[in-house]
Amino acid sequence: MWVRTLCVVGAGVGLAVAGVTPVSAAAPEADLAYHGRVSMDAGRVALRLTPRNHGPNAVMDATVRLRWSAALADAQWLPDGCARVGARDLVCRTGALSADGAGREIRMSVLLKGAPSEVTLGIDTVWGGGAVDSNRANDRERVLVLDTGDFYAF
Repeated sequence: MWVRTLCVVGAGVGLAVAGVTPVSAAAPEADLAYHGRVSMDAGRVALRLTPRNHGPNAVMDATVRLRWSAALADAQWLPDGCARVGARDLVCRTGALSADGAGREIRMSVLLKGAPSEVTLGIDTVWGGGAVDSNRANDRERVLVLDTGDFYAF
């Protein structure tokens, strides 16, 4: 048992010394980001979100999470490719994103429980299509939305 453990450790060290690249380093790189605008009026939030890939590689599909600071009303109509995954969370497919290109715009209108006077919308990538995104700063957004009917850009 001791010899077997030592051999496994030794083999791992040998691979690292020989310069074998780990599987995760071979994954393509993409830089996902989200831009859009959001407004709220009487507890109804209108959102237009455009996913973007700054490259260098294309992504066949990705998943973006929309997390509200207030609970969503029970009944919602969501666009194709979007699903509710909790009291405050939605996830949406982006579709294919070419290298240095914009994806299809995701449009929705959701109703919040209790018609709050403000809500914070968090946006982040859940799955990047198997690509490595070394710049996670631009695919995470937090937007404060006041119940004024005004649009807030991000």
